[in-house]
Amino acid sequence: MKIGGKGIARLGGFGISVMVRHWMKTLRYRSFLADPSIDPALPSFDGPVIFLFWHEYIPFPFYLRGRCNIAMLLSRHRDAELLSHAARYMGFKTVRGSTKRGGVASLRQLIDKGQTMNLTMTPDGPRGPRRTAAPGCVYLSSKLQIPLVCLGFGYDNPWRVSNAWDNFAIPRPFSRARMVASPRIQVPENLDREGIETYRQYVEASLNEYTDVAEKWATDGTNWPGQRVMLREPSPLVYRRAA
Repeated sequence: MKIGGKGIARLGGFGISVMVRHWMKTLRYRSFLADPSIDPALPSFDGPVIFLFWHEYIPFPFYLRGRCNIAMLLSRHRDAELLSHAARYMGFKTVRGSTKRGGVASLRQLIDKGQTMNLTMTPDGPRGPRRTAAPGCVYLSSKLQIPLVCLGFGYDNPWRVSNAWDNFAIPRPFSRARMVASPRIQVPENLDREGIETYRQYVEASLNEYTDVAEKWATDGTNWPGQRVMLREPSPLVYRRAA
């Protein structure tokens, strides 16, 4: 029996999801939330929201926050095909496209998903520049009137893929992993280009600040007042077709 290209992609996505689960479950997770109601895994969650984080840290939320009613924006690049299947195994809905290439179609899909779901995207993806936010997330927040939440992630002394555009971070097994989350950022409705750029710069600065703080926290390993043990055992792997 021959397996077509789609079948191979599904198998590859399943393999990625299994590898991520086994690798990431060895880490020691802690979080600091400016507002506990922004975490979709907690009973106090008050959504929907749009979660933002840098591309180099995709495995962190990918492992811990599946099956939290989140739709994830993934690029149309071929190297994201396996990730899109893996994301569905891990419990995410997916929208294919980017806020740059094919942006109108993907933004329309995100607007549709945003009526009933939380959204997440990496505003420097899919090809960078690293840690530079594109304006699409601000436009989407303004259009839907759903607040943004910036997530800063960090690992203790991770390996880095030096030839990757985002300097992708690979955590060492059994090391510390930290998340620092911003309060909600409410973007005004009907922003013009100047307003979108103003908020884009603010989001970019916030993401860099929270990421720097999370990375330093993971490195020094100090105990923070108000920190939380961040655990949520993923459910069994179940494949969900894209809507």
